[in-house]
Amino acid sequence: MKTPFPSPPARGDISRRHVLGATLGAMGSCLWSGPSAAQGWPTRPIRIVAAQAPGSSNDTTARALAEYLGARLGGSVVVENRPGGIGMIAADHVARAAPDGHTLLFALHSQLAQAPVLLKKVPLDPARDLVPIAGFGTGVAPMVVKKDLPVRNLRELIALARQRPVSVGNFSIGSAWQLMMKQLQKQTGGQFDIITYKGTGPMIMDLLAGNIDVGAGSLAGLSPGIQRGALRPILVITGERAEALLPGVPTWADEGITGKAFGSLRECNMLLGPVGLNEGIAARLAMLARESATQSESMKRVLAQLGADRPPWVGADLRAFIQDVWPAYQSMTREQGLTAE
Repeated sequence: MKTPFPSPPARGDISRRHVLGATLGAMGSCLWSGPSAAQGWPTRPIRIVAAQAPGSSNDTTARALAEYLGARLGGSVVVENRPGGIGMIAADHVARAAPDGHTLLFALHSQLAQAPVLLKKVPLDPARDLVPIAGFGTGVAPMVVKKDLPVRNLRELIALARQRPVSVGNFSIGSAWQLMMKQLQKQTGGQFDIITYKGTGPMIMDLLAGNIDVGAGSLAGLSPGIQRGALRPILVITGERAEALLPGVPTWADEGITGKAFGSLRECNMLLGPVGLNEGIAARLAMLARESATQSESMKRVLAQLGADRPPWVGADLRAFIQDVWPAYQSMTREQGLTAE
């Protein structure tokens, strides 16, 4: 039986050193040594617990990875969705599992960074109780408006929000999108009422029904609505300008909107295991995750739909990503006084 979780630090008292120290140390010791220990694994079906609902980039990427892992490992790999709790429902379930490589987590890294800051009580400390293995980029993320909203660009949206409240769908509390819109409200005086959903799918349904004005998320999730003309893209909120996928759609910088909220908050879907995960298994999973981006037709299709044109982060690249981005999310959340209700 696993030993009890250590008590997580109090909310708002998580230093950069604390958040990164255990995580990076675990990655260094677990990912790149002892491959012989992975012999004989897996011995039963592998479960990937996705922290977002179906219809999200998290879900589609997890399913493509599961398909590839199943083919390469010669066994069953299934995806189980457990959304909610800023990803902590899924994360806690995985953290409590045996660290034998048969139960894995697939979560937005922003949720892992944010939960200890947003929540008064957290069931685990993601930096101590989970081992990051690989991070898949979420690619180009557009801001879209419902078809009958009388705006064609960001400038017109801001002008409208100065006249009356604009409802904004948010796919996850503490997301980069939420932080961006809170900062945009502060900088422009626009009235943006943020409504948080349990994933991109439910948010898109409300957008298509005309129940909310604005949303953002993965290109894969929003493309069907864009192609039908039910949703109109007006901005690329993360990633580079993508003329092939979103012709003529500008970025924050193109529109003259600057600041760390609009340039420092990157996102990825991260594969993790429980702390203590066998180092050989972790190393093999990292290798297969990176390999899937070029060898799996399903993964290549998903990444192309997302506009994600870089290989997954593993090893030193993943450590650098966490060290760069997690503190940016946390400091901005504190500055904005953002909390989970």
